[in-house]
Amino acid sequence: MIATDATKEGTEAPGGAGFPPFKTESFPSQIFWLVVTMTFLFVVLWRFAGPRIKGTLSERRGLIQKEIETAQESRRRAEAATVAYETPLFEARERARAINNQYREKAAEDVKKAEAEADANAERVTAEAEARLARIRSEAKTHIAGAAKDAAIEIVERLTGERVSDADATAAVSAAQEA
Repeated sequence: MIATDATKEGTEAPGGAGFPPFKTESFPSQIFWLVVTMTFLFVVLWRFAGPRIKGTLSERRGLIQKEIETAQESRRRAEAATVAYETPLFEARERARAINNQYREKAAEDVKKAEAEADANAERVTAEAEARLARIRSEAKTHIAGAAKDAAIEIVERLTGERVSDADATAAVSAAQEA
């Protein structure tokens, strides 16, 4: 039974058992050590860690500021390079546009001249053709009148057996044309 007494003693809860921070008897000592610990941490942070953190932050701010200035300078140079690049392109486009307009105007003038020449040629050729047609009509009328005169002479000669004079046949054909 000795073994049972030993097991009982090990498993029995002591009289003042519980979570030590919740014991009201130890509050003053807990508060004292809390103040000492916090004061120690504050002094360590204030004297050692604080200046290091401040130095690191200052160094990073300086580095960031330097990088921002470098980026702004690079941006200014890039904008200047863009302007230097685009200005000749713009001028070249404007020159090309001006040359294009000149050639367009010249082509329009050439077209107008060609149209005027073509119209003049067409009018001249038309006038020549009309003159030729008038001449051909006149010749055709003359030939028709001659053929009609000859036909009238032959018709009268076949029908009546008498020969009609050229002057009488011409007068008869002229009278028939006017009527």
